[in-house]
Amino acid sequence: MMRISNNDMRLLWLKTNGLLNTNTQKLDLLQLIKELGFVQLDSIQNVSRAHHHILWSRNKKYKEYMLDDLLIEKGKIFEHFTHDASVIPVEFYPFWKGHFYRTKQRLDKSKYYKNILDSKGIKSIKNRIKTEGPLHSKDFINKGKPKKEMWPSSIYKTTLEYMWYCGVLSTAYRNKFRKYYELSENVIPEDILNKNIPQNKQIDWLCSQALDRMSIASAKEIKNFWGSLSIEEVNAWIKSRKKNLIEVEWEDNEGNLIKCFAPLDIDSRLNKLKVSNSEIQIINPFDPAIRDRSRLKKIFNFDYKIEIFVPKIKRVWGYYVYPLLQGNKFIGRIELKADRKANRLDVVNFWQEEGAVWNDKQKIRLEAELKSFALLADIENINWLC
Repeated sequence: MMRISNNDMRLLWLKTNGLLNTNTQKLDLLQLIKELGFVQLDSIQNVSRAHHHILWSRNKKYKEYMLDDLLIEKGKIFEHFTHDASVIPVEFYPFWKGHFYRTKQRLDKSKYYKNILDSKGIKSIKNRIKTEGPLHSKDFINKGKPKKEMWPSSIYKTTLEYMWYCGVLSTAYRNKFRKYYELSENVIPEDILNKNIPQNKQIDWLCSQALDRMSIASAKEIKNFWGSLSIEEVNAWIKSRKKNLIEVEWEDNEGNLIKCFAPLDIDSRLNKLKVSNSEIQIINPFDPAIRDRSRLKKIFNFDYKIEIFVPKIKRVWGYYVYPLLQGNKFIGRIELKADRKANRLDVVNFWQEEGAVWNDKQKIRLEAELKSFALLADIENINWLC
């Protein structure tokens, strides 16, 4: 069985996630999203929203308006759930139909949705969107004098989301992060919308594409990548694809060996690993490289938790704390807060990781990354509060 050292596993994981070396090439945003598989969306604008930060981390030429423009440009990406709300390349849509079906089955069995949904209301929403074009949930709230409504606004919002989860509606665009719903046939290109792929081929694609984007993964990690399949489906896929997979052992930060699976070209991937980046990188809490906190701990010996939902008095670090990556090590954490109106990025707190060496060169590199990150949010001034 192939054995992979902890050092090589660190490099491989960062390479797989597009963080090993700074990308100075021309930005191809759609290709970047395809390589990642999806980009998680998040509404919190602490400095820059998570989806913008994730893309910027891989190519500093990225600007915040670019993803919104790509969504408006129909036929490029669509929005749906992976493990969370995400943007996904539209060419993946046919492989998502099984996900729509499974989601509908699950929601239809839910007592919550059974008590809310009715076919007349769903038809009314479809007709209104067909007549008026893309609508936001607030467009279903009466303004001015009260009128007799079929449903209260909360039920409209729930039903819109249900129709979106099931693939009946798609996101047409976002305005200040507000989602505008449109009929899927008006968003997804006809040839892609009508393309039907057998379920077994959908499962094969989802599993193989997940493993390709992780390089090394267990059955559970393959399942969790898209958040679409059951563990039984993944295990059955592994059993059927044994000849096309390599069993490997990789060394975690404590020297333990963890058995996983890898694609056939794993040797080639390992042979191409090289660190040429000495810059410090500010990593978003929702970045795919650190999303699995257990995997993060095992690979990098970096124990991290986002504390935005933790009461202030119970926080160990702070509200929105970013890991600091250099080479193949996490060397610190930094709490930042942007004030766009004041044109200021506040450094609220800074922590050095145990064993990490900080010198004058490190400080210069951190300042350079802070200035670059601030520019993503159109901010020029860095203000150290700590």
